[in-house]
Amino acid sequence: MKKLKPLIIPIFIPHSGCPHQCAFCNQSIITDTSHNKDKSTQYILPSQEEIRNEVDRFLIYKGVRKEVELAFFGGNFLGLQKDEIIFLLSSAKELVNDGKIDSIRFSTRPDTITKDRLELISQYPVSTIEIGVQSMDNAVLKTARRGHTSEDTIKAAALLNNIKQYGYFREASSIDTDIAAISTTEAKPFKIGMQMIVGLPEDNHKTALETAKKIAELKPDFVRIYPLIVLEGSLIAKWYREGKYEPISLESSVKLVKEIFLIFHRHGISVIRMGLQASDLLQDKLSMVAGPWHPAFGHLVYSEIFFDKAVDLVNKELSCEDRDIKQDDKKESQIITFTVHPASISRLRGDKNSNIKRLKDIFPSIEFKIQTDDSLDKEQIFCN
Repeated sequence: MKKLKPLIIPIFIPHSGCPHQCAFCNQSIITDTSHNKDKSTQYILPSQEEIRNEVDRFLIYKGVRKEVELAFFGGNFLGLQKDEIIFLLSSAKELVNDGKIDSIRFSTRPDTITKDRLELISQYPVSTIEIGVQSMDNAVLKTARRGHTSEDTIKAAALLNNIKQYGYFREASSIDTDIAAISTTEAKPFKIGMQMIVGLPEDNHKTALETAKKIAELKPDFVRIYPLIVLEGSLIAKWYREGKYEPISLESSVKLVKEIFLIFHRHGISVIRMGLQASDLLQDKLSMVAGPWHPAFGHLVYSEIFFDKAVDLVNKELSCEDRDIKQDDKKESQIITFTVHPASISRLRGDKNSNIKRLKDIFPSIEFKIQTDDSLDKEQIFCN
């Protein structure tokens, strides 16, 4: 029986609550203040009606789902003004009370996760908090003009993990040790997510892997991995045109993200996204100047992982049979059959059947076949 996935309904609040401009972000929207003369608030939040209409639109065509989360993405949620946070959460809570959604999630900067802000949201059904970590290297963060340090991320993670065991904060309460007094019968667990970017200025293979390891030590429930895309209007776009920044290539980014994925996998941390979706880039009508964007970036990473697994399996198979097939050998063709979950056939085959072609180049005397078994996990692969 197919497992139902949660439905996440995104409400975009571009650049809302951001204290300054990161080097990789587009500036065109927040610098356009024609609609608002108050430069301290250079954004317009969605109205309660707009939020409700968007939820209704998703519920109509997305079908039946296990649970429904309303997500505030694209800004620094806890960096909003207090009345703005309360307005958005109250609007969402009404939808929970109406039975249209089950909970709320949002993304925010690590330096805005404070006891005061968590007290503010304590009475709302927040199920997921995503932290924009981006890097755990302070030199990289400084060059990217993030305005926070890796220590801020460590503090934020510690604070969230400390209260996580008690679930939602339904009533106003202290975030200190007396938090244990909250009724666990009313509590509902929430998840912590973290986002990282590869290919930032000053970032390299070593610092990116170190970031992944340090994030894993913070024990988030899930992560997202984004290769840096140079967007028109960003400071990095200017650096790129001046020859001061060179984006990571698609091939290199796929291989790097593969290694990062495996770090999180070994720690039992789910990677829920690798690479930007087209909708992520088009949300604010931004254009790509350069960088390793691919419409199926995550698929490319999974294909690399399956290719490595396939090569290892074939080598073990040959080793068990005491065979050493070389390019010049003229032995009778051998058949090796891989078994994977039906949903993983394309991962094994690779983009445009590239994995099978590469396997044939390495093992020219072997004919490869694929069969499926829906009892396997999507990450599993066997051969015989």
